[in-house]
Amino acid sequence: MHYRTLGSTGLNVSVIGVGTWQFGGEWGHDYTQPEVDAVFDAARDAGINLLDTAECYGDHLSEQLCGQAIARDRDKWVVATKFGHKFQGHLERTEPRQPEDIAEQLEDSLKALGTDVIDLYQYHSYASDEFFDDDVLALLHKARDAGKIRHLGNSVRDHEDQHEQVAAARERGLQAVQIVYNRLQRRPEELGTFDLCQAHDLGVLVRVPLASGFLSGKYTAEARFADSDVRSRRNAQQIADVVEKVRKIKKEEVPADVPMARWALAWCLKHPAVTCVIPGCKSPEQVSDNAAAADLVEPGHPQAADQPG
Repeated sequence: MHYRTLGSTGLNVSVIGVGTWQFGGEWGHDYTQPEVDAVFDAARDAGINLLDTAECYGDHLSEQLCGQAIARDRDKWVVATKFGHKFQGHLERTEPRQPEDIAEQLEDSLKALGTDVIDLYQYHSYASDEFFDDDVLALLHKARDAGKIRHLGNSVRDHEDQHEQVAAARERGLQAVQIVYNRLQRRPEELGTFDLCQAHDLGVLVRVPLASGFLSGKYTAEARFADSDVRSRRNAQQIADVVEKVRKIKKEEVPADVPMARWALAWCLKHPAVTCVIPGCKSPEQVSDNAAAADLVEPGHPQAADQPG
């Protein structure tokens, strides 16, 4: 495993992390604690030390499962979670975003995770008019000063307003950005968002690095997904279009002896702005496969760091 420093936080994080939306039950499977424990055991074995979860992956359910899985060695993990949504059911959310709402969500997340402090607490897909609420920011700074949060970040929407929010991150005391980026979706490059991250020394966590699994190369144009799977939101033509793009990339860009998913993760990590990718992991085997992408990343990245002690 390789490690990089997450922006100005001073945290050394593995270049591969564990994304945990699936543990909330919205990807077609309800996870048990032993299943989640096995995923984290594989992550430990691979040298992974960062997990990313959220308040609305289930009603703090993913946080609870993750917290139990790392309870025995909590100090060795960088725990990132988010605020701003309330789980109401499958793919249903409300957005309680007043200061009192965030204060309640923070306490609920700390309890679910079984921890006294969250390493990275992130805005969760805020529109800009909400992101620039100074009362919410004041509450977050107060919580950080009280030792409940170590660092603040912003999980930005896959939208043009990401640039405006990232531009203001440093002056508002944020040190990291979470963003959608993969071989099929390169908006952070196109908008110049990654340039801002580098200029302001913001750590970058890349979510959806495998394009919801499509960059594994295993799907055909006939693929369909159960209603319980978030990918069911794509219609047949959209699926066919994505599969064709992936087929072309695999043929023209992926070495014949490299699994496509592994290549796709390494592709993200080669950008100088990117600190870590956080693919979802449904099984211990997937964790190990994802971790192997680190072997494809050449040394010399500007954020390269020593292994955490």
